[in-house]
Amino acid sequence: MGRRPAIARGAQTNVALLALLALAFLTGWLAFGFATAPARWSLLLHSVGGFAILALLPWKSIIARRGLERRRPGRWASVLLGVLVLLSLVAGLLHSTGVLLYWGSLTAMEIHVGAAIAAVPLAAWHVVARRIRLRPVDLSRRNLLRGGVLLAASATTYAGTELMIRTTRMPGAVRRFTGSYEEGSFSPNQMPVSSWMFDAVPKIAASSWRLTAGGREWTYDELFVFDDQMTASLDCTGGFFSTQAWSGARVDRLLGTADGASIRVVSHTGYARRFPIERARSLLLATRFGDQALDAGHGFPARLVVPDGRGFWWVKWVSAIEVDDLPHWWQSPFPLQ
Repeated sequence: MGRRPAIARGAQTNVALLALLALAFLTGWLAFGFATAPARWSLLLHSVGGFAILALLPWKSIIARRGLERRRPGRWASVLLGVLVLLSLVAGLLHSTGVLLYWGSLTAMEIHVGAAIAAVPLAAWHVVARRIRLRPVDLSRRNLLRGGVLLAASATTYAGTELMIRTTRMPGAVRRFTGSYEEGSFSPNQMPVSSWMFDAVPKIAASSWRLTAGGREWTYDELFVFDDQMTASLDCTGGFFSTQAWSGARVDRLLGTADGASIRVVSHTGYARRFPIERARSLLLATRFGDQALDAGHGFPARLVVPDGRGFWWVKWVSAIEVDDLPHWWQSPFPLQ
């Protein structure tokens, strides 16, 4: 009689953890996609979900210990999944408090996200290989109330943690609403260099570089003459943001009378992002930041400046700006290159 209630509690814990992991993953990616209000709300849910996962870990450890004693096939995958989830949680806490922002060449945010992505296929395998049989009682009013209490307690803990961070003036107190830390604002030489995934910094000669836009080719000297200016913050998904004064050419001035549904901005490396044609006036193709020309790491000869867009929208080493009839959403939400 004592084993059946224990199994039932184990199933309920596993279901709750699965739901919370899904919540954390989805809200994390939503925050990645925006540098505006949606990021603020999604990160709030993301943090509450993370604290709820931490609250369930003591119960999950009991379940895991029983599972390891049975020596079932695929135990290594279950152990690795647990390690990755713990690594992601710890890295997230280190980043949010500011206790540790870099681990070697990686940021705590990159470890947090990388561990979460690596855990996804293992979590999917775990769902299939360790199937949970839900019973009506698992979704009873009592259990739903328990779930509500768990979330309320997690939200309270999160609020208390944020209050502590600010009261004690920990490094995390100065985070932007996206969770990023300021680095090198209005000091181009101190602005960090970052690229999406495996996009390496190319060597491009200004004399041979050409930009294709508006039905013609532009040389570097022709583009450098433009002096449209914009102050904007590049908010990198790696965990930093930097505000700079950018100068260059507004995209609508380069496109002229080109007609279509969307703009596709293409990098020398093949990397590309698509935007609604209506945004052309608000986008800047920058050749300078501060009082100096861009360097290779920051996108020389020209990079796109996208106000309120996360770093992966700011295409570097731009070689072409195309206009076509495809909708702007006809692309993966996040670059795959």
